Amino acid sequence: MATLTACGGGGAAVEQAAENPIAVEQVPDYYPAEYAQLIAGSKAEGGTLTIYSNTDQENWAPVFRDFQKKYPWVADIQANNLDSDEVFQRVLSEQATGGSPADILVSNAAQAWAEYAQQPERLLAYQSPELSKLTDFAQVLPNVYTMATDPMTIAYNTSLLERAPESLADLAAMARQDPAKFQDKITTRDVNGAFGFTVSSAFTQAAPDSWADLETLLPMARPETSSGTQTEKILAGEYVAGFFISGAPAYPVVDNSGGLFQVAFPKDGTVVLPRGIGITPKAPHANTAKLFLDFVLSQEGQRAVAEGGLTAYRPDVTAAPGLRTHQEVVDAVGAENVIVAEYQLTPEDQVKAFVGRWDGLLAR
Repeated sequence: MATLTACGGGGAAVEQAAENPIAVEQVPDYYPAEYAQLIAGSKAEGGTLTIYSNTDQENWAPVFRDFQKKYPWVADIQANNLDSDEVFQRVLSEQATGGSPADILVSNAAQAWAEYAQQPERLLAYQSPELSKLTDFAQVLPNVYTMATDPMTIAYNTSLLERAPESLADLAAMARQDPAKFQDKITTRDVNGAFGFTVSSAFTQAAPDSWADLETLLPMARPETSSGTQTEKILAGEYVAGFFISGAPAYPVVDNSGGLFQVAFPKDGTVVLPRGIGITPKAPHANTAKLFLDFVLSQEGQRAVAEGGLTAYRPDVTAAPGLRTHQEVVDAVGAENVIVAEYQLTPEDQVKAFVGRWDGLLAR
């Protein structure tokens, strides 16, 4: 069973991560010698950084804490928490009217990233010295790096479901056995949004036979537009279970629910959605932005990413109490069952065909 173990049942205390050791103003020996000029340039930029992202402040807090510990002159970091697509809409609108204060963009909207980055001069060209230390999905598009990987889980209310579903096939088998229990009590993401489309289509492309199970589950399911709403309603008992629920917002619910809310990685395919990060082409603080990007990809930065509740994917960052890693997903379901969603622009006719088939099965 691939059930997560962040918190035992019965309200066990939330495990805290150990202190992240930070080498102040020191960089690894594999960085180029001219990196000192980048650091000097950052010191001359006024100690400010602006980030447009769809990432919660709770997730950012350890990252900012440790980045500012490493580069203490960066005293002011502003990070908006926007909708996935709004990250790009806002910066494009500002650029069209004279300039944007944004230095860095962060979003896990793969389709929106692909559409944004296909036009020239939308991102600053930058090769991170950390790239050679990362996995093959560390760069999802030219100049767009993976900051974290968000696994899509099956979440369930333990008072309504006696055991963890091991897979979508397993959840479908439960539903066939007791349809009255599951009718209108399952939730999935609305595929009319970029997030829902990306994770749902990635799963069916990798596991086309899963449509047989989706033909059982979707007529019993109701779509929602955010993982936060899904986790709230599962915890409240409005839903028995939900699938393709992002781990990032679900993990804190697991930790704080006293065992009432749990998540599992589906063994018939766990979709992992990279959270992309890139530097704007006319970043007002370009040197500081490069330092920040390299930091979040570094061992120190990935450790902080994991402490913030996101999933670190760097191989030399290991799972520990209070830390989530990609290897945890691989260990739970096997590498062959991890589906890394690609940052690609799907043709409109294919989007309509998929959405039509999915929505046609829903009970709405």
